[in-house]
Amino acid sequence: MKLGRASLWGMLFLLPLAVLAAPRAGRPNILFILADDYGIKDVGIEGSSFYETPHIDALARSGMRFTQGYAACSVCSPSRASILLGQYPTRHGITNWIGQEVGAKFASERHTKLLVPDYVRNLPAEITLPAALKQAGYATFFAGKWHLGSEGAWPEDRGFDRNKGGWDAGGPTGGKGGYYAPWTNPRLPSGPDGQSLTQRLADETIGFIEQNSRRPFLAYLSFYAVHGPVQTTRARWGKFRAKAAAQPTPAERFIIDRTLPVRQVQDNPVYAGLIEEMDDAVGRVLRKLDQLGLAESTIVVFTSDNGGVTSGDSYSSSLLPYRGGKGRQWEGGLRVPFYIKVPGLTRPGSTSEIPVSGIDFYPTLLVLAGVTPPLSQPLDGENLVPLLGGGVIPPRSLFWHYPHYGNQGGEPSSIIRRGTWKLIHFWEDGHHELYHLATDIGEQRDLASQETVLTSELWTELQTWLTQTNARLPLPNPDYDAAWAGQKHQAARELKKRLETEHAALLRPDWQPDPTWWNSQSIGD
Repeated sequence: MKLGRASLWGMLFLLPLAVLAAPRAGRPNILFILADDYGIKDVGIEGSSFYETPHIDALARSGMRFTQGYAACSVCSPSRASILLGQYPTRHGITNWIGQEVGAKFASERHTKLLVPDYVRNLPAEITLPAALKQAGYATFFAGKWHLGSEGAWPEDRGFDRNKGGWDAGGPTGGKGGYYAPWTNPRLPSGPDGQSLTQRLADETIGFIEQNSRRPFLAYLSFYAVHGPVQTTRARWGKFRAKAAAQPTPAERFIIDRTLPVRQVQDNPVYAGLIEEMDDAVGRVLRKLDQLGLAESTIVVFTSDNGGVTSGDSYSSSLLPYRGGKGRQWEGGLRVPFYIKVPGLTRPGSTSEIPVSGIDFYPTLLVLAGVTPPLSQPLDGENLVPLLGGGVIPPRSLFWHYPHYGNQGGEPSSIIRRGTWKLIHFWEDGHHELYHLATDIGEQRDLASQETVLTSELWTELQTWLTQTNARLPLPNPDYDAAWAGQKHQAARELKKRLETEHAALLRPDWQPDPTWWNSQSIGD
């Protein structure tokens, strides 16, 4: 546990009065916006000149932007559980996206060198962030992607009063349909044909805020966007196709990085349209807070559950100069947008370079709400209130453990970041990679063989953490065949050729996915 409960509670008395001046009940409202698979370089304010995100950019400028914000895992379910519990994935046990197989069958089908461990399949029935706030009188609302367990462990079972769209599935096609109606979702009846799922989730959130404007609330807007399938309207595609066509034509869009092709260029007009749709939805919800006079009594958070998809899945984006993306052990898979606005505390336009993690939202938001974190369960996150006010927090190391094989080419590994150093331990062969992030943000120069003392120190600290948090480790696959490695490399080369052709085709003026543009033309563009 990182902070004593007395220290957390004591921070309440240091908050500006305006922070606690929420309507009627004396507590601030909380709007938590969680994007899916949204990479750090997919945001305009973080350096993208291709994607257009004016509303997310404005939100980032309205409070504190953490320039070294991390997800708790490089894939979704573990990170989402960590936000709601303030714990590392090793502690709550959800170490992979829920639904991924394990065991000998998986190893045989995927030709893996290791047998990956099992993981928890339902969010533990502990005191979640919404449950703690609900006990303090908050109205709690969830909209969008859940992917934290089956029925009995859905949002309404873990502290949310209302649930619009959260169930087992991790993407909009988990039932039937995609980003445009009709869709099948047991917690979100389909709208009129062609309705945008992203805008519908914004509508539901706006409705909840309107109905609860006179009491403190937690509105947790968890977009399915920008998870695959990557879809948009003809109009948005046309806008970004023209923008991409005006850029220099790349010699190649992909390179093979160890296991799979990885995208190197931001020019996918369909993905850009999906991002713009989400940004528009964010803007609508924020405008509603202004219209209702709630902006100055509402904490707003925006983040993502993991890095962007540069490989596997939809191969939709590039996060350069960061290496890799979702499911991978490098910075591109872990760094995410991390913005917090607290009226009366955060200074507009402020930034922090202190590394922070998704595990930190739980204690931070409870402190801001005047709620004591529960004594009955472990807490790994750090209270960020001092940083939000321009102060400091004690130095600490951050950790990650992903003992699985990612769909995007990630390898079983564990990570420690201490200061500006990052050590990755690879479980397949036990080797380490050491990177100095301050001078090598792209993780191209492995210094493990040069900095042997530091490598040993970090590995010892990482092992201690793995033991303390009861991490499950992968085991050797007794049926592994070394010839499988060559087959995988050949498959990656063939895949790269196909991807180059398919992604170039997205920029042809006559390209279209189907006659109705994924049903979006049912209501026009």
